[in-house]
Amino acid sequence: MSDDQPKQYDLVIIGAGPAALTAAIYTTREDIDTVLYERGVVGGLAAVTDVIDNYPGFSEGVKGLDLADDLRKQAERFGAKIELGEITAIKDEGEHKRLQTDSGSDILARAVLIATGSDYNRTGIPGEEHYYARGVHFCATCDGAFYRDKRLVVIGAGNSAIQETIFLTRYASHIDILVRSEVKASEVLIKELQPFIDSGMVSLQLGITPKEIIGDGQVVNKVIGSNKDHQDVEFITDGVFVFIGLKPNTAFLAKSDVKLNSVGFIVTDANLETSLPGVFAAGDVRSGATMQIASASGEGATAALKIREYLEGRLHQTELQQLEVMP
Repeated sequence: MSDDQPKQYDLVIIGAGPAALTAAIYTTREDIDTVLYERGVVGGLAAVTDVIDNYPGFSEGVKGLDLADDLRKQAERFGAKIELGEITAIKDEGEHKRLQTDSGSDILARAVLIATGSDYNRTGIPGEEHYYARGVHFCATCDGAFYRDKRLVVIGAGNSAIQETIFLTRYASHIDILVRSEVKASEVLIKELQPFIDSGMVSLQLGITPKEIIGDGQVVNKVIGSNKDHQDVEFITDGVFVFIGLKPNTAFLAKSDVKLNSVGFIVTDANLETSLPGVFAAGDVRSGATMQIASASGEGATAALKIREYLEGRLHQTELQQLEVMP
């Protein structure tokens, strides 16, 4: 291959979170030439989570960075290559998929796995990023257990905010829900929340716009909000949970043939294959994902097995075509 020709791989994995790294462990063990492209942090959201308490096999929990690092080392031990860079577009060229990168060079892949995950929508208020994973959280099932008998603030008014608040009542002593205008959750969820409101465990704070999250530099201790009269209101708290939706990392697919649902998540079939043959998706970027690290890893393993079947099928088809043209 000359220097100006694109590099070719059996499999290119876009992303390097738990789904991607698990898939790479499986594919490289079966000698499928695999490279992962990651634009941010290897390990994804898992790597920037302080402690993961619900991943199987860790009775005392595991630091997110440690789990991500172990997954990376395991994948690299079997031969996976990790490149820091961004895939900006995917084009179908039949036998191969052409992937454009932010460096300007293209790469070719016989199969592609999209495992770019999703990001939690942020409020953008001061203190949110500073106290991330130190009092500001985006996942109740991941971090709720750290707040047993503590006061909490929940920011959000949709189904996810109410659903996660109900989950947090297992642990918290009191929860203030800050609602900018009105609760937008389903009637079923509102009805389920009502007993906690009646008991005083949960307080709906309507007409409150969060302005700032304040702490002592290490942990959160209050949230400042603004009411309808533009007056500041203070909420004492030990932690803040933000539930204002998820944004899938699929902007680079805007001009591709990969089908997305109405909110931008990738639509797949039962084999985790997208609408573009040879392109698969796994983890939090996929429509229907449960947004849990354990299930993302499971989907990564499933995708790897389906990709192996796909590549074997393509190889068999090529062999048959070669036989047909032999004299």
